[in-house]
Amino acid sequence: MSALLKPILLLILAALPLAGWGQDDDLAKVKEQELEDVRERISTLKQSMDKSAGSRDRVTGELQTAEVEISEKRIRLKELQRERDYSIKRKQALDEQIAAREAELDHEAEELAEQVRAAYMSGGQERIKLLLNQRDPATLGRLLSYYQYFNDYRAENIQTVSVHIDELAVLRSQTSAEEARLSGLARERYAELTELNLAQEKRQALLSTLQDRMANEEKEIAQLAAQEKDLARLIDELTSILSDYPIRSENPFSEHKGKLTWPVAGTLVHDFGQPRINDQLKWNGVVLAAPRGREVRAVYHGRVVFSDWLSGLGLLVIVEHGEGYMTLYGYNETTLKNTGDWVAPGDVIATVGDSGGQSRAALYFELRQGTRPLNPRHWVTRRPGS
Repeated sequence: MSALLKPILLLILAALPLAGWGQDDDLAKVKEQELEDVRERISTLKQSMDKSAGSRDRVTGELQTAEVEISEKRIRLKELQRERDYSIKRKQALDEQIAAREAELDHEAEELAEQVRAAYMSGGQERIKLLLNQRDPATLGRLLSYYQYFNDYRAENIQTVSVHIDELAVLRSQTSAEEARLSGLARERYAELTELNLAQEKRQALLSTLQDRMANEEKEIAQLAAQEKDLARLIDELTSILSDYPIRSENPFSEHKGKLTWPVAGTLVHDFGQPRINDQLKWNGVVLAAPRGREVRAVYHGRVVFSDWLSGLGLLVIVEHGEGYMTLYGYNETTLKNTGDWVAPGDVIATVGDSGGQSRAALYFELRQGTRPLNPRHWVTRRPGS
């Protein structure tokens, strides 16, 4: 099953009404048949798109593989960094506990040493001396009680010292384990960085090959037109497939025109409607230059209907908002949501990157109703954090 087919099928399964399952066998059969029809439609779509893309350009497929691998490596490196930060904090806490226990142990050892010296100075036959030297029973009783208290305190002190020694042994063992874990994380991080560098070198070589091919303006126009056609086809099929599973909301997307917040803080590089090459193609969205790795956030409530790589847009997230509206977030370095996930306004769904063969880190943002691109600047007006 293809990478595109699996997530969309999971989305369809999640959207099917639960009440019909297990209650009515006939209804269950109908739903199963509907699902089978959907599977067939999506399978046919994906096979057709793969065939079209493969016959058009083999290098683009290799670029997809390289950029997806780079994304996975970056996500893994972030996970390793989080694990390393946690391990460092854990080791620091253990070191602090060891220092505290050592200070307590030093104090208890000093007190115990004083008791040992006092016992030595008084001789080894304290109880016999008390019995022989005291004739007053009351005085003798008080001295014996004091002596018993002294011995109990000494025993308790010895026990406390033993406990601290055991605790120190455990803490030092835990510290050694954290040091070993940090060393392992460092080795794993080095290996991931090595593989990431190799993937980036491969990507750069593929980009050079593509740029050589696109030196001719007509070829570049044809390539962009084909990519735009792929996107339009994907949106059209998604719209058709999802029409049977609409999003219903008390706050429709259409009521928030002009009130939405931009998905990332960045600098406008390309605006909606601007010509791309010789006025033959125009931008259907906006391109916002931003630092690599900056968080990309959903502009409104919705359901992720696509989270994968697409020629021209690289790692792409598409969110459906109901009423036929969709927002598209492309060129990402990593995608952090899966197909079928529900998102709220401000949820982080991706990070800024240069996938899709871009020359700089930026976010491609597009808004559509059905297959018709809309000017995002009429809908999204608020700056992030405002």
